[in-house]
Amino acid sequence: MNQTNAEQAIGRRVLIVEDEAMIAMLLEMVLRNADCAVVGPIASVSGALRLIDSQQLDAAVLDFRLGNDDSGEIMDVLDQRGVPFLLMTGQSTADLPPKLRQLNLLAKPFEPEALVEAVEKILSPRSPALQPADTH
Repeated sequence: MNQTNAEQAIGRRVLIVEDEAMIAMLLEMVLRNADCAVVGPIASVSGALRLIDSQQLDAAVLDFRLGNDDSGEIMDVLDQRGVPFLLMTGQSTADLPPKLRQLNLLAKPFEPEALVEAVEKILSPRSPALQPADTH
């Protein structure tokens, strides 16, 4: 992060919803190093919904597939509350439901720098919760 972005990110509370422990630990480490306050990580839809109800959040990083479930309900609640989110998936974009293909997506595996850039993007004041993905 450059100096300006690091200053903006300090104190930002970012929820991590990821069911693979190693990926969750990597996400947490990268976001903490980017001066974000991490909420979670949490591995289930019900756990994530409880955290959303009990915590003040600035953004969220969500794995699309959570065991036999998906993060659709979490996305709906975050969107209703105006909390921007980044959707992560190991699937091809073509395999996602059509309404999800236009969201802020980050493919797995990811580079730490790409994660930080994507989170900075959704935290920018111009980013609505359901923002179309870049087309380049």
